[in-house]
Amino acid sequence: MAKTLDKQAVLLLVVQALYGVANALSGTFVPVYLWKASQSYSLIGWFTMGQYVMSGLTFWVAGKWVKEHNKMNSLRAGIVLSGVFYCTVLLLGTQAKLYYVPLGLLNGMALGFFWIAFNVVYFEVTDPDNRDRYNGWAGLLGSAAGIVAPWVSGLLITSMQGEKGYRLIFTISLVIFAISVVLSFWLKKRHAEGSYSWLHGWRQLRQKGNPWRRMFPAIAAQGVREGVFMFLVGLTVYVATQNESKLGTFSLITSLVALVSFWLVGKRLNQNNRKRAMLLGAVMIGIVILPLFWKVTYGTLLMFGIGTSLFMPFYIIPMTSRVFDLIGQSEESAREREEFIVLREAGLVLGRVIGLSSYLIVLPLNHSTTAITWLLFAVGVVPIAGWWFMKPFLKEQSA
Repeated sequence: MAKTLDKQAVLLLVVQALYGVANALSGTFVPVYLWKASQSYSLIGWFTMGQYVMSGLTFWVAGKWVKEHNKMNSLRAGIVLSGVFYCTVLLLGTQAKLYYVPLGLLNGMALGFFWIAFNVVYFEVTDPDNRDRYNGWAGLLGSAAGIVAPWVSGLLITSMQGEKGYRLIFTISLVIFAISVVLSFWLKKRHAEGSYSWLHGWRQLRQKGNPWRRMFPAIAAQGVREGVFMFLVGLTVYVATQNESKLGTFSLITSLVALVSFWLVGKRLNQNNRKRAMLLGAVMIGIVILPLFWKVTYGTLLMFGIGTSLFMPFYIIPMTSRVFDLIGQSEESAREREEFIVLREAGLVLGRVIGLSSYLIVLPLNHSTTAITWLLFAVGVVPIAGWWFMKPFLKEQSA
């Protein structure tokens, strides 16, 4: 098949980008908002735990809806629930700190409904020949959202002195979510086929010689890092600077670097060089944490952020592409794509919960910059294990 993306793939990219912009506008600052209201690392951790666990459960339950009914309605439900989440935070104001677990559960449900449907549609509109290209474009657009959105949010929050600024950015996010729902109606309604198997993933992991017995821990290793990095880096930048505008600038610079890197890696990466690229990425995203051992300042955090943005595409593009190639390796597995996507998410959620558990054990007791740095380093090197588990799959493609 051609390496170019068809109109449906491009439209899916646009919907994904708008969803990313809305979340980048506000999502970057939700942990900061809760932190300012509570000054509690534990509260942020439990909010995030609720989000991760509910996201995984929603994936598993919504898998039946996506497989047997209209998957586009699941996608729209996810976008609408994201809007409801930000609207709820908006209405609660500083009282949001009292409802951190229900808010985490609501956001997790929104993410679950959106991403289960998105991943299935993504699988259907791409193939092994253009998957790296799609992931490169997705990373590029996600980086573009990360360049503009948090920077604008940081400026608005700072210039409008906090609460008014937060209300404005949450409202803008609601409008963008509404636009993405409207655009989603141009995505084709895809035919449902087959019946959903609730324990399909468990059976794969129990079966000797099944490739998912190596793929699953590789995905979990990715999740261990994500479980902490997805919220702690931005929070650390804010705590170090006490300035939302600087957090926005941090996101602008690191996302600009990521944009260029995703574009170059997406263009150059192919099935013959995935193995080397992924090893380079896995090692370097651990090494770039080392400047923080010297001192945690805005400057060293920026060095770390730029390094991560530069090397993450080397790791994440082959990782994502190869997982979906495995799902589509035969007609039988392609028919079970919803169950395999749920299995992939289960690996990510397991990893995220393990990573976040280490955060909840360490930081509420000791939230010094040294403890934060060691925690970031400990979970930041786990993707090297992910690369080791992935090696056989990368070899298969290098013939």
